[in-house]
Amino acid sequence: MKAGSKLLGALSALALSMCVVLSGAGAAFLASAVTAQAAVVNTIDVRGNQRVDADTIRGNMTIKPGVNFTNVDIDESIKQLFATGLFSDVRIDQRGRVLIVTVDENLIINQIVFNGNKKIKDKQLEAIVQSRPLGPYSETTIEYDADAIREAYDRIGRSDATVTTQVVNLNGGRVNVAFDISEGGRTKITSINFVGNKAYSNGRLADVINTKRSGILSFLSRKDVYDPDKLRADEELLRRFYYNRGFADFRIISSSADLDPASGDYVITITLDEGERYSFGDIEVESTVAGIDAEAVRRHLASRKGAVYSAEKVEDSIISISEAAAADGYPFAQVTPRGNRDFANRTISVTYLIDQGQRAYIERIEIRGNTRTADYVIRREFDISEGDAFNQVLIRRAKRRLEGLGYFQSVNITTQPGSEPDRVVIIVDVKDQATGEFSIGAGYSTGTSGATAELGISERNFLGRGQFIKVAVGGGVDTRTYRFSFTEPYFLGYRLAAGFDVAKTEDTSQDDYDIETLGVTFRVAAPITDRLRTVVAYNYSREEYDPETGATFSAPIQDAINNSPWVKSSISNSLIFDTIDDKRLPREGIFARMTGEFAGLGGDAKFVKFTARGSYYHPISEYGDIIGMLSAGGGYVASTSGDLRVFDQLFIGGETIRGFESQGIGPRDTNGDALGGTTYFNATAEVGFPVPVLPRDFGLRGAVFADAATLYGTDLNLGGATVNGLDMQWRASVGGSVIWSSPFGPFRIDFGFPIAKESFDKTQTFRFGTAGKF
Repeated sequence: MKAGSKLLGALSALALSMCVVLSGAGAAFLASAVTAQAAVVNTIDVRGNQRVDADTIRGNMTIKPGVNFTNVDIDESIKQLFATGLFSDVRIDQRGRVLIVTVDENLIINQIVFNGNKKIKDKQLEAIVQSRPLGPYSETTIEYDADAIREAYDRIGRSDATVTTQVVNLNGGRVNVAFDISEGGRTKITSINFVGNKAYSNGRLADVINTKRSGILSFLSRKDVYDPDKLRADEELLRRFYYNRGFADFRIISSSADLDPASGDYVITITLDEGERYSFGDIEVESTVAGIDAEAVRRHLASRKGAVYSAEKVEDSIISISEAAAADGYPFAQVTPRGNRDFANRTISVTYLIDQGQRAYIERIEIRGNTRTADYVIRREFDISEGDAFNQVLIRRAKRRLEGLGYFQSVNITTQPGSEPDRVVIIVDVKDQATGEFSIGAGYSTGTSGATAELGISERNFLGRGQFIKVAVGGGVDTRTYRFSFTEPYFLGYRLAAGFDVAKTEDTSQDDYDIETLGVTFRVAAPITDRLRTVVAYNYSREEYDPETGATFSAPIQDAINNSPWVKSSISNSLIFDTIDDKRLPREGIFARMTGEFAGLGGDAKFVKFTARGSYYHPISEYGDIIGMLSAGGGYVASTSGDLRVFDQLFIGGETIRGFESQGIGPRDTNGDALGGTTYFNATAEVGFPVPVLPRDFGLRGAVFADAATLYGTDLNLGGATVNGLDMQWRASVGGSVIWSSPFGPFRIDFGFPIAKESFDKTQTFRFGTAGKF
């Protein structure tokens, strides 16, 4: 037993000794590893550099002489040197107290040239590519640049453009780079097909999206260019269109653009599921915020029971409730709509829930992508700024405003967490687009004016400051017109659109006298609500009449000529109510304008004048895109001192009641000269429809109409002359029109046939002119 114990003790001692030895060896090994990973050098020796200074290389490294470094520092230094783009290879070795850095320098680009490009200029391509003269040459970057050039040609409809590169070696490690471009032919969109639509025709949906089929004048608008981003934006336009017309279950199943290899043209197919059409059911408001009365909030709702469901009406209601809550001292109130579908009755009941939202503040608003539009032009469309309470509803409203400006191809607003939990950063990404326009206006009347034309150039975002400017010149055989307009949409930092208009007209169309008019208007427009605005203006005009020698006139006209030149100085105020969906081709909504004018702020004219006009548009057949329009108007003028001058009376004619000349109805002397009247009324009923057979891409529509009007009364010194038409006498006409939505603006041809007229009226069957009504 003792021998065994001694043996066991010896073995234990031996094991303990081995552990001590092994532990010491392990410690020595770890110390060695640490020494290998953490080291200090006295010198950094740079080799292989020819153009790049050695100190520049050392400055781009994390390793410094006399400072401990590890393998992590070596890796980071290599990464930083590669990131400069100056080197094709970097190697770092340590030899004792010396760190050797060996580099292979990239070639330097001496010159970049573009060959074969005509549709995209050199300066545009220089902005697209990343490679730069005197910058490092990189095969990867050159390949990327070639792809970027091809994408640029894709965006202008030249999908078959090819780009190859040539690199010419020069002395001293320099190269010239050439991009050889074959622009190819212009890729067209031969057709745009919709699958699954029942409520609306293909032509109606084609009007909704921005991408258009190629046509004769497509080169002017460039809307027939396929772009994947543009197609996605078109999908969103279709969703909005359907959601706002009751189709709450609408969805796009697929959209594709197939390139025909034979023709090189695209065929776009959009497959959709319209779903059922809903109306609004019960509308309720619930509030969990003490101090906000749910019933009192109901007056702010834009959605009404029984009306066709509209996502836009729901959003308008949310905005109105949020603004009212903020005005009552609850800036963090959050409004959430909750919908309840009744599939049997096809209604959607909506309950607006008002809760106390999370308290968050805007740390900053960051704007990106605006290469032309100034930051402040974008910021002023927000009703909130840095430091204000964050409100998602007002963010959506700002997005709608920015999209409505027409300055940007796309607008995207996102949020990011701020520096504190209760801080939010708003990111606004925009993409500028061209805002200049060239317009052509033309007209033809079989009366005294004959053919006229006007050429105009306008810019909606002048110098990126959001200002509007337009210059136009026009005329005909006997007329000359010159116009200049300028508008600042945010005068003095407020949402006031202030501007001025200057116009000069020379008219020699009258048989016995010529007229020269110079006019200036200063105006300020202010919004009252989203749909209602007011315009206050000061108007100055000077009219000069030059009669022919020996010409004789009736007493009112002779009196006006004797008092030439005639100066009018007046102030006017207009109220404008506008819910029109599309100014170029209105399909739904109301446009009404009432104007009062007082002349007598100096000058010769002394009168008060009132005019009003209202138009109502409504679809008769949504599938067939048949639109009905009813319009009515009237006016009255009265002298405030003595008799009116003849040219200050009211005149109407073919522009109001088709089938008659300009100034074709109303009081007239025995010489046939129009004397105008003090009162007029007019009414129109019109039905517009697509022209059958012709493709919708031509932009042609037809219309049938019925007009009625009367002009009567006088406040002139007639001098005992005989005048016809002083009493109320109604005229009426019927006819048809052809309307062309051209790239230069809408034009229309009217054929009017009087069915009720007076013997002294002057008629006119054919009339051609622009179709602008607003």
